[in-house]
Amino acid sequence: MTEVNIIHLIYDFRLERILNSNTQTKQIAILGTIDEKHAILIIEKSPFNLDRINNRNSAVLEIFQNLSLINSNDVYNWAKATLKQDLSQLPAAKVNLIYPATETHIRKYNEQKLHYVRETPEMYNKYVIPYIETMKGDRLKWVYNILFEGKEFESVIYHDKSKNGFVLLPDMKWDKVNLENLYLCCIVNRMDIGSIRDLSGDDVKYLKNLQFIIRTVTFEKFGLSPDELKIFVHYQPSYYHFHLHIVNVHHPGLGDGIAIGKAILLDDVIDNLKLDGDYYKKKTISYVLGENHGLWQIEGYRDEC
Repeated sequence: MTEVNIIHLIYDFRLERILNSNTQTKQIAILGTIDEKHAILIIEKSPFNLDRINNRNSAVLEIFQNLSLINSNDVYNWAKATLKQDLSQLPAAKVNLIYPATETHIRKYNEQKLHYVRETPEMYNKYVIPYIETMKGDRLKWVYNILFEGKEFESVIYHDKSKNGFVLLPDMKWDKVNLENLYLCCIVNRMDIGSIRDLSGDDVKYLKNLQFIIRTVTFEKFGLSPDELKIFVHYQPSYYHFHLHIVNVHHPGLGDGIAIGKAILLDDVIDNLKLDGDYYKKKTISYVLGENHGLWQIEGYRDEC
């Protein structure tokens, strides 16, 4: 899908309802239609470009377009402002479009009640494995397009096409402008790992190699050292093909994406597998799950949580 096509699609977007609005991440998800097919528009306010502001040769006033006083009291003063924008270096917002959007997409972005789940190995075998099977096939086509068909090649940072290789590219959550908000995704070539439940002690060397290359490439490309990165996995993941998330440690607005009950640091995964090669096959894993998630819809699953 080209840039021009995306712009045309957004112009054709017709609103149905707001799915969710997050004041922490400054993000809103909107459900609508394009040519009578469902579409989801995700709009996120962009962070400040610190390089542009931290320029000693320009006045701070230059970042403002308009200012209006709200009030003042002694040494405290506050005002409203609109900011000057620059589409290439200082955009007002980042826009993501999912089209055509499936019911799974709509449930994911819709506001929902959350629950704390304790998933035993027995629950995983009884409910989660059958669910994962329904989430494969065409639902992973976009992943295989990246790995094997050259899709998004213009954004790829690193690609090793060997059996144990992976592709490293910017996540759609990153605007590719602000390094403080750096967010990359590593998608592995291996087809036998859906989630951490499939990992064993035999994968320790493989995971450490992934980690080493990711850190090396990120330093060479962006100048961020290993201690400036968080590398983690999600459980439950949003899709069941093993992938890693890489973010700048200063990233301020991930919402629940790196919260307890969602994110597990890769270093901890490696250490746990060193302690016991079957750690994730034996462990009861705790996580937070929304009522719109497909697992929560399975009869019997929530009764055992």
